[in-house]
Amino acid sequence: MKKTFLTLAAAAMLTTGLPSLVAAQTSAVTNAIMNQRSGLLDKARADIDKAIANEKTSGKAKTWYTRGEVYQGMLESPIYVKQLQPGEGVQKAYESYAKTIELDTQTGEFGKQAVSKLDNLYGRAFNDAVNSYNAKEYDKAIESYKLASKIKPQDTTAVLYSAYASEAKQDFAGARASYNQLLGMNYKSVTLYSRLLQMAKQEKNDAEAAKVLQQALAAYPTNKAFMLEDLNLSLASGKGEDALNKISKTIAADPNNSNLYAVRGSMYDQQKKSDLALADYRKAVELDPNNFDAQFNLGVYNYNRAADAYTKASKMDLKTYQTSGKKFEAEGKKYFEASVPYFEKALQLQPEDRNTLVSLQKVYFRLGRTADSERLNAKLQSLNKK
Repeated sequence: MKKTFLTLAAAAMLTTGLPSLVAAQTSAVTNAIMNQRSGLLDKARADIDKAIANEKTSGKAKTWYTRGEVYQGMLESPIYVKQLQPGEGVQKAYESYAKTIELDTQTGEFGKQAVSKLDNLYGRAFNDAVNSYNAKEYDKAIESYKLASKIKPQDTTAVLYSAYASEAKQDFAGARASYNQLLGMNYKSVTLYSRLLQMAKQEKNDAEAAKVLQQALAAYPTNKAFMLEDLNLSLASGKGEDALNKISKTIAADPNNSNLYAVRGSMYDQQKKSDLALADYRKAVELDPNNFDAQFNLGVYNYNRAADAYTKASKMDLKTYQTSGKKFEAEGKKYFEASVPYFEKALQLQPEDRNTLVSLQKVYFRLGRTADSERLNAKLQSLNKK
């Protein structure tokens, strides 16, 4: 009987000893909580790191939530934050709360609290990024912006600012990746497309620029800047009719843009549509009297009409000239006189423009204004010596 009693007693001792092993494994979490609440965050950190490393407690939401609170507490402490490496506190707090939600879901006891904690953590990550950016530590800024984006995946601001930071360090590939990420999030803005377009132009990637421009126009079909870019591409590629249609659409979107009328007038000139060209030049000058191109081209229009009239008179036989020649010469003189104010205004706007000086000097000569003609001729000779 004595032997049996001893055996049972030993068994009882083994059985009662088991809970103490489990308690030893969970006490690290408890100690961490107590130290964290007491403000002893260095000890709380040591305790919770042990719990995370222990397989018995590392799979529990409470363990990870406590870890998040400990590291976030260190971040907010002017004393304990010095014990953290740059970015370490936010990173580990984020990892902890994210793991809590993974284990407990967003509606669980600890998961629900972790969601709220992440909202506060986003602001800290974003502010860290801004401070790094202002200090021109762009790599750190990008890292923090990306972390902020992980914390709040639906937010576009951190992604946008990450693109700005990448551009600041001339990392166009990184910036483009962030801008495209924004497009994937259904975020669109004139600035975004403008930056993508500018980068493509800086890299002299015409195909990429054309692609971005079409995307931009699809999103903002009446944007004046994008329409002008599209027009310039058409003009550069020699697609005259295509360019004419585009500039007419651009004018419809921006009817008070003097330069657009001047450009379209030049295009009509190239197509020998003089009346349409004249109307556009006049509209350009009406909108902006200081539009050099429009003033000069109005002078050229009248100059050419005058030259045509004199040419016709010069080609007449004597009999025809005696009946009609004087009429054509009078018409030519009228057009030469009409060209003068436009050329003079153009010269006032650009005093050393050689084409204007040559044209006006010839007009003065044909009108018998010898002194003015000689004055401009002398100025031309002076410019030629420079």
